Amino acid sequence: MRVGIGYDAHPLVSGRSLVLGGVHIPFEKGLSGHSDADVLTHAIIDALLGASGLKDIGTHFPSQDSRYKDISSLKLLDEVNKLVKAKGSRVGNIDATIVAQQPRLSDFIDNMRENISKTLGISQERVMVKATTTDGLGFPGREEGMAAYAVALVEENK
Repeated sequence: MRVGIGYDAHPLVSGRSLVLGGVHIPFEKGLSGHSDADVLTHAIIDALLGASGLKDIGTHFPSQDSRYKDISSLKLLDEVNKLVKAKGSRVGNIDATIVAQQPRLSDFIDNMRENISKTLGISQERVMVKATTTDGLGFPGREEGMAAYAVALVEENK
């Protein structure tokens, strides 16, 4: 068994859709980035890559590469899952936290978990997603951006 941790943050901007865990969330701003800027899925990707000894998200999906412009991060997660499997491993579980002052995300968490579990081919009970605020502190608290943390367990196939 190996464990990896992932982190991602993106600024909030007008004129973009807000996508978290592959779910489009109604909000007046979205996250800025080369892909869909899904901080939750990006943190999970980095956690899986770290646990598998496969470097980081920027190594595999560089922002200078036009193939990844506005791509769904769930497609990137699917590619990372294939890399994990190619190493003879499988995803054990994911535990992730989104840090955002607004909007309230509780109504969307189960859909995020479903999207991530389906993409990884694991049961939804092995994917935990939580959301928290910073009570007005830091860039998430000032509603300048959002961040996410993720931990992943990867198990060797026997």
